[in-house]
Amino acid sequence: MPASTSTPRIGARVLLLDPDDRMLLIHALDPTDPAHHWWELPGGGLDEGEDLDAAARRELAEETGITLTTLGRKLWVRESRFRYKDRDHHRIEHVFLGHTPTTAPQVALKPTENEKAGLIERRWWAADELRQCRDKLLPATLPSLLDDLLADRFSPEPLTLID
Repeated sequence: MPASTSTPRIGARVLLLDPDDRMLLIHALDPTDPAHHWWELPGGGLDEGEDLDAAARRELAEETGITLTTLGRKLWVRESRFRYKDRDHHRIEHVFLGHTPTTAPQVALKPTENEKAGLIERRWWAADELRQCRDKLLPATLPSLLDDLLADRFSPEPLTLID
C-alpha cells in the first residue's frame, strides 16, 4: 500500500445482503497494533486497469468465497485517512449493493498475506444486531445506512462520506 497521504488509493467494496437481509462484515485488526480492530465491508483496492465493478466482485470472491455476476447500484463513496501498519493512508472507496442467495462460499478464498495477518473473522449481521455493536464500524454510520437501505429510505444518488 502506498504510504502517501496526498494521492488516495481507489478501492471498491460490497454491502452484501443475504436472503434474510443480513449484511456480511469482516472483522480485521492492525497487525502492528492488535488492539486496533474494526468491522468493515468486504473489498479493497483496484488492480491495474481494473474498473470499480470488477474490483468489487473480485475482492468479494477473494475475501469471502462468494461470487456475484452483477452488482446493484453504487450506494456511497467514502474518503478516509487513517493509520495502518505504522503508515498514513488515504483512500477513496466506492461501495456497491450486492445480493447473494447463499452465505456459503462458492470458490476458494484467496486472502493476501496482509489480509491473513489482519483477519479476525467474517460475520453476517442483522440490522438490530449491528445497532448493538460496540466495536468500531467502518463507516461509523453503518447501522443507520443499513436501516435506511432496508426501509427504502436510501438516497437514490450515491452518498459522499468523509471520515
